[in-house]
Amino acid sequence: MSSVWSRIVGTVALCCYTLAVLAQNATITPKINSPFSRFGLGNFISQYYAGPGGMGGLSAAFQDPYLLNTLNPASLASLQATAFEVGLNAQYSGLKSDGASEGIWSGNLDYLALGFPLINPINEVLDRKRSGLGLGMAFALQPYTVVGYNIESTSVQEELGPTTNYLKGTGGTNRLMWSNALRYKGLSGGFTFGYMFGQLTNSRRVEFDSLELAYVTEFLDEVSLNGFFWEAGLQYTHDFKKLNAEGERESSGRRLTVGLYGNSTDNFNTNTRRFAERYSFDFNVQDTIVDEPSLKQKGALPSSLTVGVMYEDVNDFRFGLEYGMENWSEYVNEAKPDSTLLDTWRFRAGVEWIPDYQSYNNYFERMRYRFGFFYGLDPRSFGGEQLKEYGVSVGFGFPIIMSRQRVSFINLSVEAGQFGLADTLQETFVKMTLGFTLNDNTWFFKRKFN
Repeated sequence: MSSVWSRIVGTVALCCYTLAVLAQNATITPKINSPFSRFGLGNFISQYYAGPGGMGGLSAAFQDPYLLNTLNPASLASLQATAFEVGLNAQYSGLKSDGASEGIWSGNLDYLALGFPLINPINEVLDRKRSGLGLGMAFALQPYTVVGYNIESTSVQEELGPTTNYLKGTGGTNRLMWSNALRYKGLSGGFTFGYMFGQLTNSRRVEFDSLELAYVTEFLDEVSLNGFFWEAGLQYTHDFKKLNAEGERESSGRRLTVGLYGNSTDNFNTNTRRFAERYSFDFNVQDTIVDEPSLKQKGALPSSLTVGVMYEDVNDFRFGLEYGMENWSEYVNEAKPDSTLLDTWRFRAGVEWIPDYQSYNNYFERMRYRFGFFYGLDPRSFGGEQLKEYGVSVGFGFPIIMSRQRVSFINLSVEAGQFGLADTLQETFVKMTLGFTLNDNTWFFKRKFN
């Protein structure tokens, strides 16, 4: 194994250990402050990578010989080189409600993924034959949802007077995935088998402001989740032909790809610790009300389906559209019931342009320029109205020539938009994702000697 891949494996091991530690050490110290994350499993984290992220997050029909797309596992059969991807994100969120506003910075490791073709295309070149068969595999680890809020709410009751509730939450869920894909000529199919795990911690402290010598009551719920899930996808690519000088039909470099992926409902298990106490500093008294160390229950994630289409002129530009929906009305969580979740849909559009991929004296002409748009509904709702999210994206792909003329990339995507409800609480956000893609075409390469 080369020194480069030795460092890659070391980085993967370190990051996996870091994520595991973070998942097991949930404390009431939120890293973000989003009141929306109180509901369901929390705020959703984008599952696409920095490359397609610059194109609005296209995934159903997106395929690239050097970039990974684990959302639709069928795309892995089109890989031409082993790709190791790691992404980091930073986000600024501006919350606004009833004239009050607050700005929050957050950031995290976004994803770790390793994908490779099981049939090295170099072998086909050496054998001087094209089988039309492609096999791909990938492993990925990435956050799925995040919980983080710190809210102070005051209400007035007739008998008790002003009452203040201090609400805090932290934690989230992660997904570990194994994907496989098979391609024969223009048709590809893929399957993902994964494991979801994480912990959600929620705390509520109640103080009676106008009552002297009143007790303070505090409730704490720690919900650990785990369960297996699956996803499947298909892609079909039609290559447009043209006549060459000999009158034979050959590829024109233009193609149209149609893709879809989805899943049925997936079950998960929960193990909940519930603790409640009341105390008074005036009397130096502390009394436990509830102490349930382990309550095992069940839940179910919703089914989903996403379809899309993409037109490409290879090594020049590509343009795509897609529509996705998730049936969050099917969501069940006995440990943390939530009847406010509704079915959702989302529309995305994006374009990528390469001025001249063969340019040898102008680096900016070899770069990939990406633009995108997205609009859709979130499953969470207030007063019967669903939260909305919309925005635009811009991205850049910086090619890097490594040893043996291997091409790798640094991908940068920036998304800006709004989330929430204008009349209740609205979040304006700017998210930057920096992704590193390292490619190697020597895996599964059969050397031959004459």
